[in-house]
Parts: sequence; structure tokens; C-alpha cells
Amino acid sequence: MAIHGQSTILRVISVLCVLGVLVPDAGGRQHHRHGCPAFTCGNLSNVSYPFRRRGDPSECGVPSYELTCADDKATIQIDNGTYLVTSINEYSTFYKIFWVVDANILDPLLCRFILVPLVVLTFLAHKYWKTRVTIDAVEKFLRMQLMLGPTRYAYTDITAITGHFREKLGQGGYGSVYKGVLLPGDVHVAVKVLGNSNCNGEEFISEVSTIGMIHHVNVVRLVGFCAEEMRRALVYEYMPNGSLDKFIFSSEKSFSWDKLNEIALGIARGINYLHQGCELQILHFDIKPHNILLDSNFVPKVADFGLAKLYPRDNGFVPVSAARGTVGYIAPEMISRSFGVISSKSDVYSFGMLLLEMAGGRKNSKQNMSSSSQAYYPSWVYNQLVQLEMDEMANELNMHEMEKKLCIVGLHCIQMKSQDRPTMGEVIDMLESGADGLQLPSRPFFCDDEPMLPAVDSYHFSSELTEILEEDE
Repeated sequence: MAIHGQSTILRVISVLCVLGVLVPDAGGRQHHRHGCPAFTCGNLSNVSYPFRRRGDPSECGVPSYELTCADDKATIQIDNGTYLVTSINEYSTFYKIFWVVDANILDPLLCRFILVPLVVLTFLAHKYWKTRVTIDAVEKFLRMQLMLGPTRYAYTDITAITGHFREKLGQGGYGSVYKGVLLPGDVHVAVKVLGNSNCNGEEFISEVSTIGMIHHVNVVRLVGFCAEEMRRALVYEYMPNGSLDKFIFSSEKSFSWDKLNEIALGIARGINYLHQGCELQILHFDIKPHNILLDSNFVPKVADFGLAKLYPRDNGFVPVSAARGTVGYIAPEMISRSFGVISSKSDVYSFGMLLLEMAGGRKNSKQNMSSSSQAYYPSWVYNQLVQLEMDEMANELNMHEMEKKLCIVGLHCIQMKSQDRPTMGEVIDMLESGADGLQLPSRPFFCDDEPMLPAVDSYHFSSELTEILEEDE
């Protein structure tokens, strides 16, 4: 940075007598001409660009970095003050740091002991300032929400609601969930206390802004929230039956095919409402069984909007920086633009993977199977449906009509290119119709008998369900 840019800081720091100044040396090597050799000034040797001496040719060095060499000392003028240059350190081709001391101080060595605590204090002040800016941004947003949004609770209220966090319901990537009771009325709620990793407030604001104003039977309701400094919590209606994954992946808990279809329809209606029923379309970006909650009557509710984004419904482009989700459910276009643009069809893909897991009663990727087609359930079930249509296994394959329908709809949803997938409105129409009226889509993936593309190999056969974030391109 130029010296004149340090004037305000120097006026303050010069009282403490010592300062390290960062000097950009971009392009400095071009100034090492025959007429501008390195020089000695006071106790400093091998001094070069951007420094110059008084009387040097105008093309040598920068006037702002002019040194005065006298009495074995090198001094420099900064903001109408004279400073003694104690050393110049070159850390790279592009940057130098030179240390200056107020020339009026008699003991420069003593002043160096001030620098370390000064640097520490500066770092802590900067860190506090960044945290304060985040807190202020969240606070400003929440004050705007208070007029129309859910109830705001103090942290002491959250402690009382949860009975001092006595009953823990679960642990997620963004914090812990506790069971609580609202008084009066003994209304049961679920309280998600966000962890310290959410210091930027992005996920918190995302949840409050997306579901704070939503009222739909298939979307979990946000009852209230808490935001005191860095302590944040979200209060939801309580879902006594927990998440869907506990039922579809369990051999002990299971649904009838009619109930599965009913649950699938409810999830589809909830997602369709997010896409079409709000002033701004809400893209969830993390549709999976764990984020589908079931109430006391097993009515499904779409939950966990920490990754959700709001976009105008007529906006067909979503930036790649928003591409987040869970491996195994994330749409191909979030990994490569060659599969299409990120849009509401990305949620459709995730729903299709969820639907196939509901139909198969297992995770779509399973490594301990005898063949790769069996390891990847969508591939296996597609082959079964093809043979069923060709009457090759009509007597051997015992597939319920509802199972067949859920599989066909799921296969439509996971087409590789986003433009080949249905909208959520069309998905609802298919789920409401009979299986006989549905046509098997084209092969949406790469099976044993077809070559696999390297670009999607690791994606399709990944069994880990971890959240990923694609960096800006």
C-alpha cells in the first residue's frame, strides 16, 4: 500500500513508537536499471526500489519512499513526521516490510516490545469487528421479520422451553435438536440449537426467511426463533414420528403400499408449493428421507431449510455457488453444467432418488451386493421393469402396482439432463394416476451393459451421505 494510505494509522500508532509498513513491490524488478543500482543508507544496505535517496534521478524509486541518509541513520517523512527506518525486509518478489520508529524516541529497541501485544490486539479487534458485523446483519434482518414473521424468544425462554435441554431428539450438521413444551397449552415443539460453526448466520437467515411465512400442510411450521449475539435457535412444530428414513430403511417399521403412495404425494405437494405456491420460488437443495418429518398421523412435512435459496419464479438461472446438497441425492447439473442448469428440476432429481428408496426399502447405493446393478438400486429396478414390459418375467417378478408406479415416477425424476425431468406438478399428476397409464422413461443412468461416463461414476456409486458445497467457478 502507498505510504499516504497509512497516515491515519500512523498518527495513532506513532504514539506507541514502532510500526511495520507493508510495501507493494509489483513491477519493482523492472526499475532495476543500470542507472538505479541498490544503495546503502545509514545502517541499511542493499536498498532498492521503491526506495530512493534525495538527489537520485527521477526514474529511480518512488518519491513517497524517499530516504534521507545522515549520521548513519535512514529516515523517511510520513504524514509530516520524521521516522527512523530500522530495517527493510523483503519477503517475496512483490512485497517488502520496513520498520519505522518515531525519530523523537530515544530507545527504539524498547519500542519493539510494544509491537507484539499491539499486533495481537489489532487481530482481536478485527475478529470482534467481523463477528459484530455478522450479528448486526442478522439483527437487522430479524427486526424486519418481526412484523409478519414467527415469534422471537429470548435465550432464557429457549432454556425454559427445553427444560434446560433435557431431552435431545437428534444431532444434525447444523446443531442439536431438543424436545420442548410451550406454555400455556402444553404445545410440544422441537428446538434446533445452532452450533457455533454457523457464525456467518447464512443458514439461520435462510431458514427464517424461507419458512417463517409458509403455511402448508406438507411443510414443517416455524413457530419461533431466538437470536442473542451468537446464540441462535429455531423452534418448530413437533413431529412425534420423527423422520422418514427411520421407517423406510427399517425391517421392523414399514408402511403399506397405499400409505407409501400417500406419503409420496404429500412430499410432492410440499415441494411443489415451495416451487410454485410462494411469491418467490424456494429451492430446497437437500431433499432426502432424513429431512422429511412425520406427524402423529404420518402426514409428511418437508423440513430443514438450511441450504434453501429463494429465486424469482421467472428466473431460469441459479448460480453454481448455490449448488449444495447431500451426496446420493444431489442432481448431476450441480456437479457439471453439461447436464443442464440448476433449477427447481434439481429438487425433482432429489425427490426421485427419495422415491426410489421408498419403493426399494433401502438406500439406492449399497456396496455389499453381488453385482454393480444390484448395488445401485435404480439400475436394478430399471432392468426389472424392462423385462416386465417384455413379459420375460411376468410370472417371476412379484411387483405390486404401487411399487411399480413409485419406481416409474422416480425413474422419470432422475433423468440425467434436467430438461428431461418432469416438474413437481407433473409428478403429482403421475402419482395420482394408475401405474398402467405410465410409460417407462429412457434409461437415466449407466448400467452394467453400458459404458459408464467417468464424470458421473464417483457420484452414482458414492454411499456416503455427507453434505458438500461446490465452490464458485
